[in-house]
Amino acid sequence: MTELGLPDAIQACLFDLDGVVTRTAVVHAAAWKQTFDEYLRRRDGTDFRPFDKGADYDRYVDGRPRADGVRTFLASRGIHLPEGEPGDPPDRETVHGLGNRKNDLLLELIRTQGVEAYEGTLRYIERARAAGLRTAVVSSSANCRDVLRSIEAEHLFDVRVDGVVAAERGLPGKPRPDTFLAAAADLGVEPKAAAVFEDALAGMDAGRSGHFGYLVALDRVGQGDALREHGADIVVKDLVDLGRWV
Repeated sequence: MTELGLPDAIQACLFDLDGVVTRTAVVHAAAWKQTFDEYLRRRDGTDFRPFDKGADYDRYVDGRPRADGVRTFLASRGIHLPEGEPGDPPDRETVHGLGNRKNDLLLELIRTQGVEAYEGTLRYIERARAAGLRTAVVSSSANCRDVLRSIEAEHLFDVRVDGVVAAERGLPGKPRPDTFLAAAADLGVEPKAAAVFEDALAGMDAGRSGHFGYLVALDRVGQGDALREHGADIVVKDLVDLGRWV
């Protein structure tokens, strides 16, 4: 697989969605910021300290399931909310309520701004499939299928393990490796024969702890050193820079 920049033993490629296949990380960060800033402003008043779309997003929510993102960021501020229920309304101050508020904002941003794909990634996936590699999309998003359909890319993946599938199977999200392991199993390959493609630190942690054969990091926001520290075997700006397939 020298042409694709992968070890010869790799038989399958597991792709994260946001920040790898699509440019939706920006709208995710914007939705998280509005959600947390509204809550923190109500809670803290004049002591309000806003959510940072760079550092806070990368460290606490990027790549994680929605509820885990709420818990992890708020814990960094010493805040612990009741869990609530998955169907909590978006104005309820619970983990699920804030998560649902974020999802409502995200869907509105997607409707108004649309979804843009990374063309280099789509072309790489097409080339990988032409070379006989199997492919899966592994995302914490419950909106994964709709996003793929919006960019006409659903057919590029043999397997989809997203927020909906994870909930159905009771799989913990990233940084745990369970969703990636499930995707590899669904493809019929061992983890050591699969390459993980991620842009999030939590995704790198998942790939490393799952003992996957090769970890490819997409550095979209200038965090290459951190991605390497979290286990990346190689860091590239875009998949056109991986191998000699172009």
